[in-house]
Amino acid sequence: MMLQIGIIGTGWFSKVHAGNLAGAEGVKVKAFLGTSAEKAERIALPYGAAGYGDLITMLDKERLDAVYICVPPMSHGPIEEELIRRRIPFLVEKPLGLDTELPSVLMKQIGDARLLTSVGYHFRYQSSIGKLKDLLQQQRTGMMLGRWMDSMPGVSWWRRQNGSGGQFIEQTTHLVDLLRYLAGEVEEVYALYGNRIKHEQVEDMEVADVGTVTLKLASGLVANISNTCALAGGTDLTDIGLTFYTDQGVLDWDMKRVRFARPDEQTEYREQANPYVKETEAFLHALRTGDRSRIKSDYADAFRTQAVTCAALKSAVSGQPVRISNVTEC
Repeated sequence: MMLQIGIIGTGWFSKVHAGNLAGAEGVKVKAFLGTSAEKAERIALPYGAAGYGDLITMLDKERLDAVYICVPPMSHGPIEEELIRRRIPFLVEKPLGLDTELPSVLMKQIGDARLLTSVGYHFRYQSSIGKLKDLLQQQRTGMMLGRWMDSMPGVSWWRRQNGSGGQFIEQTTHLVDLLRYLAGEVEEVYALYGNRIKHEQVEDMEVADVGTVTLKLASGLVANISNTCALAGGTDLTDIGLTFYTDQGVLDWDMKRVRFARPDEQTEYREQANPYVKETEAFLHALRTGDRSRIKSDYADAFRTQAVTCAALKSAVSGQPVRISNVTEC
């Protein structure tokens, strides 16, 4: 069966997913939705797809088997609600929104409809993450340190609190999600955010440019994830990864490899897979067969990551630790 797929958004992620879908057997990229029909038509042209500037028009005219949602955090809500109403499965890019209030409503609607969903936590699909998960199951972890040290994205919505939610919600969510995937659920967070550099360099900068978050897991593991968006752009200074300290040694992951260091011995596992391709393969398989077991993060699972990142923002604002079960809004 030829699957007809729509894509909402015209940015980088939309192009990545469109390219992977176009290369998949039995798939047709049928339509794009943009903030204007002109923008959508431009990105749709290489795929022989239609471009639209209105969601309802696209969904009324096209018979879509699924939709990829690739929009900024502040744009979630009406898109998902309409897809749920029409029972159209979707893959949505992280994060789920700016807060937990809207995603919690959508999660209930998805559950009631038993709708197939996937969320773009693509690092879960890396072969190196699979290897890291296996190694961690054979060891006892004492603590974990994570870092997302980077420059600031140039799009204007990212610097607004009501546009991106801030770096920990919009970017560092990937590390929170991997911590949950690899080590279990988070019970409590304590966060400190600061404005150090970018507020003096960038007009209308609202989000914190440095932050550190301590996390207590249900297992007793203690973790810290720190981030900054203050690095100079266009350099090789970016540092993104996780380091686990265990009873056998040190496991360090970055986007290219996992390194296992033990006394007098070191082993490295290089990344072998394209996680975006694997993510799409799992979603397409579920669409065709109804088997959802290959999807590594659905909406309900991703909501738990959203709850942690929102709890961190709440803690940074209040100056107090926040238990995840007590989070109702950012």
